[in-house]
Amino acid sequence: NLGMVTGGKNTGRIGTIFHYEKHNGGFDIVHFKDAHGHTYATRLTYAFIIGTGKQPAITLPRSEGVKRTILEEQQDRLQNQLR
Repeated sequence: NLGMVTGGKNTGRIGTIFHYEKHNGGFDIVHFKDAHGHTYATRLTYAFIIGTGKQPAITLPRSEGVKRTILEEQQDRLQNQLR
């Protein structure tokens, strides 16, 4: 299933859910894998299903929910300034 993170450090990231951990007496954890193959985890309460398989039921933003590093963002800003 395709899901989106709605809270925590990974807010706004979109990826495929590939693992679910159930912790009795604690927070359940959901593991995601994004389009670039990066994995991240969040609490179950922050996971929101937006589609089945790899097909979203909603329109995704241009970045498709992939979080870019600070260096990638800086490089893009510098390239835009040079134009």
